[in-house]
Amino acid sequence: MKQFLAFLAVLLSLNSFAQIPTGYYTTATGTGLTLKTQLKKIIDNVNDGLPSEHLHADQGYAALMTLYTHSAFRDNYYENDGSLLDMYSENPTGADPYSYTSTSQQCGNYSREGDCYNREHLIPQSYFDSYAVDPMKNDPFFVVPSDGKVNGDRNNYPFGKVGTATYTSQNGSKRGNGINSGYAQGYSGIVFEPVDDFKGDIARAFFYFATRYEDFMGNFYTTANASTCQAKNMFDGSTGRVFTNPFIDILVKWHLDDPVSAKEIAINNDIYYNHQSNRNPYIDHPEYVGTIWNSFLGNSSFELENSISIYPNPTNNGSISINTNSTIDGIKIFSINGQLINDIKNPTKINETYTLDNLPKGFYFLKLTSNNNSITKKISVN
Repeated sequence: MKQFLAFLAVLLSLNSFAQIPTGYYTTATGTGLTLKTQLKKIIDNVNDGLPSEHLHADQGYAALMTLYTHSAFRDNYYENDGSLLDMYSENPTGADPYSYTSTSQQCGNYSREGDCYNREHLIPQSYFDSYAVDPMKNDPFFVVPSDGKVNGDRNNYPFGKVGTATYTSQNGSKRGNGINSGYAQGYSGIVFEPVDDFKGDIARAFFYFATRYEDFMGNFYTTANASTCQAKNMFDGSTGRVFTNPFIDILVKWHLDDPVSAKEIAINNDIYYNHQSNRNPYIDHPEYVGTIWNSFLGNSSFELENSISIYPNPTNNGSISINTNSTIDGIKIFSINGQLINDIKNPTKINETYTLDNLPKGFYFLKLTSNNNSITKKISVN
């Protein structure tokens, strides 16, 4: 039932999503770290004289609680009941353990889950506040509404893949030692792992932070409080690649496995049009993640990324060819808003090529799975 309600919500909301402003990414023409710096100039608060530039306008910390009352931050996708959509209380596959329906439920004191909600810094405030508090403290692209108790239990640990959980929230988010294998090979310290439906959201928040605050990343890393922040292990102190291994691998994997959702698009537009006038480029253009960070990946899980080509893209006749030496076990086609359109298991390959025909006009994500590894590609049908 929840999946059916989510499907209806996506259909009803398709026409309400505002478009990316014309010319917003005109100057994003580079590759690798050059592209990241170009994006930073588009979304920061410095007037660089770019076409269609809209500067980041900090609204302050208190304004976040008002922002969270907007429709974009409400559950229009699962229960569709207008309650606060909190990644730590939402159960995507069943009944939610609790919900927040009133601003009177803002924290406050708490002793258990469901007592109140507050503002969680996905990149902990302790990592950067010795250097500067504003505007980082107030940026809703990574300061999100969350249950107060789970926020406290997450503490300032890195996000990662848990091996054996020592703590599990009511919706299945976990804390425990890193699994130190597969795509998360290389870290066994304590990490926090959200449920699958929100892993991509968190990854794109980290990529935004690394881009918007590019110039400050080295300063954040060396300030006094950062040394006691466990999430510091995710960062390498550079202004370029920003993240250490295996956390680049983890974030890219989560980004690919959990494509951009209707919720993220709605929030991106709301923040831009109604709050602070900048956008998260990795919601608008998920492919930017690979363009910038693929060269830094250290895990063999991503071999499929380098062995595949998709053409023509965009296509003008509704047909897409996927060429690869790898054997693809499954192809999932998602709408731009995250709705699963088709799930093709064990597709037929002819002369190293898989073909998709009769695709309607629009933008889509293809999730390709091979030998327990997967990548997601964006395609356009004109």
